[in-house]
Amino acid sequence: MSTDLFPGFIQDRITLTHSHAEGLELNVRIGGSGRPLLLIHGYPQTGAMWHKLAPVLAENFTVVVPDLRGYGASDKPTTDPQHLPYSKRAMAADMAALMAGLGHKTFQVAGHDRGGRVTHRLCLDHPDAVERAAVLDIVPTHTLFNTATHAVAHAYYHWYFLAQAAPLPETLIGADPDFYLNRKFGGWSAGETGFFDPRAMAEYKAAYGRPETIHATCEDYRAAATIDLEHDAADLDRRVGCPFLVLWGAKAPMHANYDVLDTWRNKAVDPTGHAVEAGHFLAEENPEQTLAAFNGHFVP
Repeated sequence: MSTDLFPGFIQDRITLTHSHAEGLELNVRIGGSGRPLLLIHGYPQTGAMWHKLAPVLAENFTVVVPDLRGYGASDKPTTDPQHLPYSKRAMAADMAALMAGLGHKTFQVAGHDRGGRVTHRLCLDHPDAVERAAVLDIVPTHTLFNTATHAVAHAYYHWYFLAQAAPLPETLIGADPDFYLNRKFGGWSAGETGFFDPRAMAEYKAAYGRPETIHATCEDYRAAATIDLEHDAADLDRRVGCPFLVLWGAKAPMHANYDVLDTWRNKAVDPTGHAVEAGHFLAEENPEQTLAAFNGHFVP
């Protein structure tokens, strides 16, 4: 079926088969023609966050916009004590399998927030598949956990809150998920949310209002604090070899607390990038600058 937010795109559920998922289904939007470009969303959103960029990019690329496992309309697999089903390794394997299943042995990729962490792991675990990559408004997971100051912990308290054992965060968020989302969106976008399309916001809230989504997204953060750190520690000396773009919001907490580009210099061979005049939600707050950066980095 088509979608109003993504004119000309089709929306479908695609079944994956790989070592971390047998029969898992992802909700995916696909549009355009040309070389494949994968766009991966972040927390607490869905693929709808790309709606201001995807139709324009589809003029030159085949654009693939999935909901990550655990998010949106994609499946929410049962977790395990190690949180492996919600590791970035499992999510990256989803992305590689999705693109291969669509006939794209190689592709370019951009990831925002959690999607950026999936992108980083995708580059490490599937280097032959990724031609070019971009990450939006993140520093490496290992870096954040190991350099957290008082200011960082205050700005990113949700990393520690969501990682608490179930059902503590699930119960507290589930009492009023709309209130929680409104605080997240307002706080990360410097308090102004008028740039969010009401249709996109309705999709975010409808997805996050389901208990299974709240639980799955908490599992994402539990994985970040455990199994993801193990995987990252094993790869501390590895660097992404493909052209790697780093963008971040000039009004976002990452910019206030880190030299964001510098944090990636020992994670990628030759990262490039700059701040965008926005808070955390670059693709929705300032799609023009974000699109210009993409057009300068990705190759049609």
